[in-house]
Amino acid sequence: MENRQKEKSNAKYSIIVPTYNERLNIALIVYLIFKHLSDVDFEIIVVDDGSPDGTQDIVKQLQQVYGEDRILLKPRPKKLGLGTAYVHGLKHASGNFVVIMDADLSHHPKYLPSFIKKQMETGASIVTGTRYVKGGGVHGWNLMRKLTSRGANVLAQTFLWPGVSDLTGSFRLYRKSVLEDVISSCVSKGYVFQMEMIVRASRKGYHIEEVPITFVDRVYGSSKLGGSEIVEYLKGLLYLLVTT
Repeated sequence: MENRQKEKSNAKYSIIVPTYNERLNIALIVYLIFKHLSDVDFEIIVVDDGSPDGTQDIVKQLQQVYGEDRILLKPRPKKLGLGTAYVHGLKHASGNFVVIMDADLSHHPKYLPSFIKKQMETGASIVTGTRYVKGGGVHGWNLMRKLTSRGANVLAQTFLWPGVSDLTGSFRLYRKSVLEDVISSCVSKGYVFQMEMIVRASRKGYHIEEVPITFVDRVYGSSKLGGSEIVEYLKGLLYLLVTT
């Protein structure tokens, strides 16, 4: 208990937000993070993959409002994959905990206090948001998208038994040291990456907790999920089945 109290008093959260063409969303997501984490020590690390829509210009304006020590812009020249975006952001993270979340408002910052509370109460290495337990859900998806996501998770549960209800979600809180360890053993990119992260963490014996969230489909911009991502997911599932 004493160690947990000490960890709580020293806790700092580095929130890594990968972006590509999120000019219409990034200011709102930043505002909401500051609103819901008003009593928490945190920094936001925006990893932008060369967005042509001016996302980086908006982030620079936000730095003038909130401070360059609270919002770090760490751009890359082009789209290089979600996994490598987290690796890139991790290099600049000064916190002992790391949050990964999307910039498109599908992951509402209002859940961040619940993630932090759950971690503090349980001492978990990872807290992941889940759509598939009581209190969680999805808003704004058509039937096909729901079936695709649910089917992907059922397949993974059947073949990989990771002990987590939502493998394809990407709203998570990690101890920084755990994220560094898990991410170094991952080989996937894109849509499969989140599943591999949680499966590898489970295999390594890390303590994983879940918090129910409602996933909201993006309001502005277009979804990055398509047929090629689904094919990659199936290939990734088979790869993890063989290698883990």
